[in-house]
Amino acid sequence: MKLRRIRLAACALAPVALLFGASQPFAHEDGPGKLGKVSFKVECNAAAQQEFSRTIAFLHSFAYEFIPKSLNQVLAADPNCAMAYWVRALSVLDNPFTWPIPHTAERLGEGIKAIETARKLGPKTERERDYIEALAVLFKDHDKLNYRTRLKSLEEAFGRLAQKYPDDKEASIFYGLFLSVNFDPADRQFTNQLRATRVLESNFLQQPEHPGIAHYLIHSYDYPPIAMHGLDAARRYSKIAPDSTHAQHMPSHIFTRVGYWRDSIESNAISAKVDGDQTYNSPHAYDYQVYGYLQLGQDEQARKVIDHALGVAKKTDHFATAFAYAAMPARFALERGAWKEAAMLPLTPTVEAYPWKKYPQAEAIHAFARGVGAAKSGDAAAARNEITRLRSFSEALKGMRLGYWVEQVEIQADVVSGLATLAEGKTDDGLAMLRKAADREDATTKHAVTPGPLLPAREILAQVLADRGEHAAALKAFEAVLDKEPNRYRAFAGAAHAAERAGDAKSAAYYHARVIEFGNDAAVPRPEVVAARRHFRM
Repeated sequence: MKLRRIRLAACALAPVALLFGASQPFAHEDGPGKLGKVSFKVECNAAAQQEFSRTIAFLHSFAYEFIPKSLNQVLAADPNCAMAYWVRALSVLDNPFTWPIPHTAERLGEGIKAIETARKLGPKTERERDYIEALAVLFKDHDKLNYRTRLKSLEEAFGRLAQKYPDDKEASIFYGLFLSVNFDPADRQFTNQLRATRVLESNFLQQPEHPGIAHYLIHSYDYPPIAMHGLDAARRYSKIAPDSTHAQHMPSHIFTRVGYWRDSIESNAISAKVDGDQTYNSPHAYDYQVYGYLQLGQDEQARKVIDHALGVAKKTDHFATAFAYAAMPARFALERGAWKEAAMLPLTPTVEAYPWKKYPQAEAIHAFARGVGAAKSGDAAAARNEITRLRSFSEALKGMRLGYWVEQVEIQADVVSGLATLAEGKTDDGLAMLRKAADREDATTKHAVTPGPLLPAREILAQVLADRGEHAAALKAFEAVLDKEPNRYRAFAGAAHAAERAGDAKSAAYYHARVIEFGNDAAVPRPEVVAARRHFRM
């Protein structure tokens, strides 16, 4: 039982929490107070230096909404502080783990203007000039060079910066960040991510209350095979920067990877409370909460979060917001196996007057859910309508040069195609399509914007195998899902049923016990919990 060993290891580590007291406060009326300890020396006057460090603390916790005002205060104190424009150039591009989505021509233009201003002001030292030129490579020839080429140049430039100034820990930390951002989705050895962790872990020993180190370690370990190594940073980050909504949310990236659903729910509840429904952080946190509740079978709690999130929805034009608003109702239908409900989701996600056309990958979520729901309900024609829509979203994403999301949407289209083909009675062809889609999805990685897949392709395949009576093969497929997505409720339930029908009593007892463990606290138990309880009464 590979999964059993993984989960026991997780349980053994779960109580470990290295708690730090309140970190150095950056008390200020224009933003959060306790953001961690950051020291980024610049050649500006004392008042500007103090505010500059606060600006960098905002940056390290992706609190972009507070950076413009903070930078204005830096420049009010010292109008010649060139490095303030370095921060402006970096911050206009928003969260680097969502790049290149924010890289509109307008934003790139703002970044280039900030770099040019920094150069004109004249950096006071060679170090500051090197910082500015290292960042400039991301903007240089953006109309000629593709994003991946420029990102690789950025990673290498900050590598040279960190090597040239070994005593400058901020250079090393930003190098770790850009290593992590520049990961290869097809690299199952996680080469860049682990290089980033080596850089960041060594800095963490020296700066245990630095928010950026903890934050970027979480991102670097945000992959199933290595996620357990991120638990220390996850449990520390929320204590390092208690007034940062993002710092409260980020631990849940690790918690979801290891299946600690209650920890994830709590983390995101605090994050949303700190944010107060003011920015994109709240919808993002609500999506993670919904996913956690659904893995515990707590459907009514998930529904309440969705109702609140959509009830206070703001027209915040942000990729993470668009994704969350689309994902929550789709998850709610699919995770419960409510196929007709999924098929009847609105064509456009429920927040009206939202700029959905800017985010085809978000619109695709509803098309996928509608397609799966229609096919599972036996309506192949309706499912094929959604396949057409998914293909159109893929083409739109190609035009936007968002290769990762092209792949994700095409996988969604392949899954719906497989299910539609099955609904048409072409069993062998449908199964072949689903196997291909599952293999294709397994070769990709989860994006940071989502806590997990709407429904894993291999889990869908496993259920089809079970429905056909191929219970041993179904059990193997469900276990493969659990290796990648630990403690998924539907995979536990499917594995329990498949093992029981395959005559594997030991595995059946194990998975039925897991269904009870994770679904026992629901106000209205799901049918799988009832069946699991019955199993142990036999």
